[in-house]
Amino acid sequence: MSSIEANPNSTIPPPSSSSGSPTSRSSLEKSETPILNPAGTEKPLAAAEKLLSAVKDVRQIIRLIQCGVCSGILQEPATLPCGRSLCKQCIPATHIRTNISWPATTGRLHGFTCPFEDCKKEHALGDCSVDVTLNKALMLIRTAIEQDRNATDASDISTHIAVQDAWDMAGLSSLKEKEDEARVLKGGRVVSTYTLAEMGKLGYDREVSYTPCGAEEDEVSQTDVTLFTRLKESARTEMDCQVCYALYLDPLTTACGHTFCRACLHRVLDHSEHCPICRRELLIQPQLNPTSFPSNQRLTTMINEFWADTVALRAQTARLEQQAQGEYDVPLFVCTMSFPTMPTFLHVFEPRYRLMIRRAMDGNRTFGMVLYTQPTEANGRVNFLPIGTLLRIVNIEFFPDGRSLLETVGVSRFKVLKHALLDGYMVGNIEKVDDVSVAEEEANEVSETMRSRGVQNFARAINHVDGGSTNTTDATTTTPVQTPQPTSRPSPASLTMEELDGMATRELLEFGIDFVRRMRSQSVAWLTTRVLAIYGDCPNDPARFPWWFASILPVSDEEKYRLLGTSSVRERLKTCCRWIVEWESSRW
Repeated sequence: MSSIEANPNSTIPPPSSSSGSPTSRSSLEKSETPILNPAGTEKPLAAAEKLLSAVKDVRQIIRLIQCGVCSGILQEPATLPCGRSLCKQCIPATHIRTNISWPATTGRLHGFTCPFEDCKKEHALGDCSVDVTLNKALMLIRTAIEQDRNATDASDISTHIAVQDAWDMAGLSSLKEKEDEARVLKGGRVVSTYTLAEMGKLGYDREVSYTPCGAEEDEVSQTDVTLFTRLKESARTEMDCQVCYALYLDPLTTACGHTFCRACLHRVLDHSEHCPICRRELLIQPQLNPTSFPSNQRLTTMINEFWADTVALRAQTARLEQQAQGEYDVPLFVCTMSFPTMPTFLHVFEPRYRLMIRRAMDGNRTFGMVLYTQPTEANGRVNFLPIGTLLRIVNIEFFPDGRSLLETVGVSRFKVLKHALLDGYMVGNIEKVDDVSVAEEEANEVSETMRSRGVQNFARAINHVDGGSTNTTDATTTTPVQTPQPTSRPSPASLTMEELDGMATRELLEFGIDFVRRMRSQSVAWLTTRVLAIYGDCPNDPARFPWWFASILPVSDEEKYRLLGTSSVRERLKTCCRWIVEWESSRW
């Protein structure tokens, strides 16, 4: 920690280290270089403006491989759910997470408060594996620098390097706390700055000044340029996505530590819930909302700064691919209700839909399903509800007269933004309907259950869950707030809506499963062996249960449609439990 950071008695806040320096920490953290993405929402700067210079931007280059917590060179870097990276050993002490019943997997039972000031949220320990890509890139960078350092040991090239004081940079030298020690280190600017950080003598926030020793300026500059070129070439070998085999575009790192382009991971999660590399189950929604699932900041900055030309070309290619799909890129089947993960069986006999299905089979075997509704004066000629489900064709059987029988499965939800007619059937421009992240699900459960159970220190506990707590202790020594034990479950007929809101997520699931068991024992007509053969047995997964329950329960389509617009597993479970309460109250 620098002397400025360690001074608790200073009455004047130290000036930003960005003052008077073009390569300050602030420019790096705020990512002045835009994140290029397939949507092209950011206008890329010219490559000459973006590429780091081995002569001018040495401090920023080394800061890319420094830990923002300990200021040392990153060791076993872990990328947090907020997108920031730090040494694995710099992860703060953990605490036991309470009042969370789902998903409650082993890795999510312990958490810690993010050490970065602009985050301070609670992260689950299981979401913070070693970043495989960043770790390999750092090993290659370290090797390149070691080779250069060994070569310069035999030469006369040295650099006089001095850590600059933030007060001096602001023109207030009288307020500096102590003199910084200047050193003469072997090598050019890159090697000497790396060595200083490796020694633990260069705070992440601090800037440096250089004076060549034993060689001319041009010779030192050429040494830095040569090393930086080799450094970039070495790291480039680890920067390809293992799905598209091209340079990462908007890199997203999963909880297992593997990184993919956001668009590539989106395509993978459309048909799988596992990491394509290690096959670990991913608790990530298929929509991959950038707000809930931030990009890997360290890799994004490195890619945009090191290989600006390549990433700009990648972004342009992605935009052209999207444009080639046309304004209305999804065919819409206006028919019935369907849900994600659930099967939908269709008999296609109308000529317009026969054509639509043939085109879908020639393409990616997907189409959108939206529920038919009577047009009204308010919606004009629109004869469908705007939120639907993307279906993938699993099996198809064609008949000689052109009809077909389809077996499909729901992939994800979407909202129709614009639509038009194409050869008699609807086509639309859509946006995905996102769920909140698992971390947000957990925070909502804690908030609602604690409020319902009258926890007196509610405000403090919520602040702790949201990341506001600054006091963390190791899980082995923590005495956690005891999770209130659930009381005996009331009968559905006597349960109020307020009591539903206060039930834990797992309790809501058990409430629904109990209802299904009782209905099966009563041999109700809508829960027969044939129905279960189609939709499967009652699932024990809170994320899947609402879709299964809505598929078999004989409630109105208007009620079922409410599920499609929700953004939370917990909210969907509460909706299903409300149906049960009303069913038991004989309202249907």
